[in-house]
Amino acid sequence: MNQQDPLSYIAHQLHTKSSVKQKTYKNLCHTFRQLERQTKAVTEQINLKIKDLREDVTVKMTRENPQEFHLKVAGDLLVFVMHTNIITLDKAHGYNKSKYVEEDGHRRYLGQINVYNFMADSFRYNRLNDPGYLLSRLFINHENHFLVEGERQLDFMYEEVSSKPVEPSDLSIFIQLLITQAIESDLITPAFPDIRAISVREKLEKTQQLGAGSKIGFQMQGTPSAKS
Repeated sequence: MNQQDPLSYIAHQLHTKSSVKQKTYKNLCHTFRQLERQTKAVTEQINLKIKDLREDVTVKMTRENPQEFHLKVAGDLLVFVMHTNIITLDKAHGYNKSKYVEEDGHRRYLGQINVYNFMADSFRYNRLNDPGYLLSRLFINHENHFLVEGERQLDFMYEEVSSKPVEPSDLSIFIQLLITQAIESDLITPAFPDIRAISVREKLEKTQQLGAGSKIGFQMQGTPSAKS
């Protein structure tokens, strides 16, 4: 801080850092609305292609609130969450070491959208202990450029920050990759010895959870990844 003129320092910070964060947040909100619209469009396109399948194959989007919407794809539920705080990534992150950020430090401030994969039945039967898995994180900066973190195709297709502002077509591809990854990650049931014995309390409290699986292709904390 400039000890000689703290008021000027505060004014400078408000004019630069705070205004950048406000611009980033506005971009984040706009991108989230676009993401919601593109998800609806992709959903409609998928439903046209599966209209001859049985009615119990459901692909449906629902809006929970301005910061969250869900996409049910058969037995999977993708949960899209927009965080209202502007963040920065760890200093050691490759993005912060990139020439793009070095040229303008304000580019390190990011809005964040997380996408989680749950089993749809976890919500349907209120299985509160069922895990969800982070599929991907999408970041937006004050220039409306985007950065994506994820696995498989999401990882190598978006290795660096975008060279241009985000467009609806980018979000459409992002959504299709998310759906593909969710569908390709199957369930694996717990090992037989792990669920051989249960108590009466467990039976009464957790009937819907007994035998519930975990998604292959995701790494739980402290557990080696089952991904091939």
